[in-house]
Amino acid sequence: MSMAVKKQTILLSMVAMLLSNLAVINTAAAKDDNATLSSHLTDSNVAQVNPGVATNVSTQADKGLQPISTAVRLISRGNKLARDAKKQIGVTTGYDDTYRKIDFPRGDVPQNTGVCSDVVIRAYRLQNIDLQQLVNRDMTRHWSAYPKLWGLDKPDSNIDHRRVPNLEVFFQRHGKSLSKSDRDSFQAGDIVTWRLPNSNLPHIGIVSNKRSIEGTPLIIHNIGQGTQQEDILFKYPIKGHYRY
Repeated sequence: MSMAVKKQTILLSMVAMLLSNLAVINTAAAKDDNATLSSHLTDSNVAQVNPGVATNVSTQADKGLQPISTAVRLISRGNKLARDAKKQIGVTTGYDDTYRKIDFPRGDVPQNTGVCSDVVIRAYRLQNIDLQQLVNRDMTRHWSAYPKLWGLDKPDSNIDHRRVPNLEVFFQRHGKSLSKSDRDSFQAGDIVTWRLPNSNLPHIGIVSNKRSIEGTPLIIHNIGQGTQQEDILFKYPIKGHYRY
């Protein structure tokens, strides 16, 4: 074989090896790109895939707000929400409506006490839905939509989400408002609010996955003696019935 042919053969071999290496590099890069895209869809763009879902994406309008933990879905799983609420029975044994400064986000008062709204807040947090942050964000963006009953001129993350009238507005805006009289429309995990007789004080609870002997859904709530499951759905005038 001539020297020229040998050189040509060696050159062709080098070119083939180079092309092979480039193919390997491109394949690895494509895998990396796919992994990045998959991560991006399950994180940053989850709000586009499932509109309205709580995500950890911050926009310019959210500047200054803590990121919201990603929730699997906006609407909670009702049966699980009811079971999570019942986990507070025997743990939260008292009632205390004292104003307290708490952490933000995911702040809470001591687990052995709280108010009626804390039953709801704690149950949702077991589904990675933080009403403290969601209500604060919505009030920051839409202050005029919320009641002005407490003399405030801006949101207060310590207490806003623990006030039943604020939760009613939030659930009306972002959940489903349902019948207040049709017994069969109340499903496990639904949220119900009342106005208590005489005092007209607002109250809130979660529909249980259990029913009374008569077929009325039981309610998980704290009306003064800690978290309990009781047959009180139609005991007080119902103000709102929501699914979120």
